[in-house]
Parts: sequence; C-alpha cells; structure tokens
Amino acid sequence: MHTLNDEAQRLLFTEARTHNRFTAEPVPDALLHQLYDLMKWGPTSANCSPARLVFVKSPEAKAKLAPCMSESNRDKTLQAPVNVIVGMDMAFYDKLPELFPHNLTAKSWFEGKPEFIAATAMRNSSLQGAYFMLAARGLGLDCGPMSGFDADAVNAAFFAGAAVKANFICNLGHGDPAGLFPRSPRLAFEQACRIA
Repeated sequence: MHTLNDEAQRLLFTEARTHNRFTAEPVPDALLHQLYDLMKWGPTSANCSPARLVFVKSPEAKAKLAPCMSESNRDKTLQAPVNVIVGMDMAFYDKLPELFPHNLTAKSWFEGKPEFIAATAMRNSSLQGAYFMLAARGLGLDCGPMSGFDADAVNAAFFAGAAVKANFICNLGHGDPAGLFPRSPRLAFEQACRIA
C-alpha cells in the first residue's frame, strides 16, 4: 500500500495554515491551469462536478469583488494575488451525459427536483473546493478560504445570467507567515468521532 510520506502530510494537513496575508509573488496562469487539472480528479457523486471557478486577478475584477466582501475580509482579498470564487453550477446535470456516460438516464435524476439539485450542487462543489485547496497546497501555494461575503452581490457581479451561484471564496498565493494567527486547536477523535 502506498501512503503519503510525513513531509507530504505536513504540507497538506498538519502544518498547512489558513493565510490572511500574502507576499507580492505572482501566481502564473499556467499554475492555475495545473491546479485545476489536479483538483478535477477528486470524486463527486455521479461525477457531477458542479464546481465552477473564477480566478480573480485583474485590478478590474478585484474592484468588482471587493465591495462584495465583508469588511473584515476586504483588505486581505485585495492584497492576495488571486481570489478564487468557488461557484456551483445549478444546471450541472446538463453535463451528466458527458461526465457519467455509463448511465445516460442520470440527467433525469435531477430534472424538476430543485431541492435535490441544490443539495447536490452544494455538497459536491464544497468537496471540489476542498480538493482545490489540497491541490493548491500540493503545488506550493497557500490558501485563505472565506465565507464572509454577500453571495447575491458576487452572483450579480460574476455570474449574471448564468446558472452558477457562489459557494465560497478562497484567497490564493504565497502566504506571509507574519499574518498568521496562533494555531487553533482541533477536536480530539473522542470528541468528534465514534465507531459504530
């Protein structure tokens, strides 16, 4: 059996941190392509893959995003080299004939079922957002995920006329350790788990 070595486990989990400040080192577009090409392989139910990403890099795009952020997240959003809007396509099931070809009836599982669509899109785009952050860390980038934003404003600014809605936003770049908070505790196994 193959397992991640200690260094990889530290990089992805035990020493990885949520960054609030970033250096000025840019993130090349080629690295964003590489990042997506890693994250896309993470599993989703029926391979539905509802996540849609907007990589916010330009001053114009950042100027659209900044007013959508909560006051406590605005400065760090502007300061990060890249802000990633992790969206969820509420019409993801239209792509199931392509993505889940061994069951050509899969699209019908969702048609006319808005609650099922919403739950599936949220659950699986959140999974893909987690894969995104692990892939970013694996490529030497740091992440600062956030949920403090006006989703309706983000949807209007970046997804107007589309079936995509914002799930969460993640700052991306090379973290500045000076902006880190002290490491927060985590729940012990006995507090969070049980074996039934």
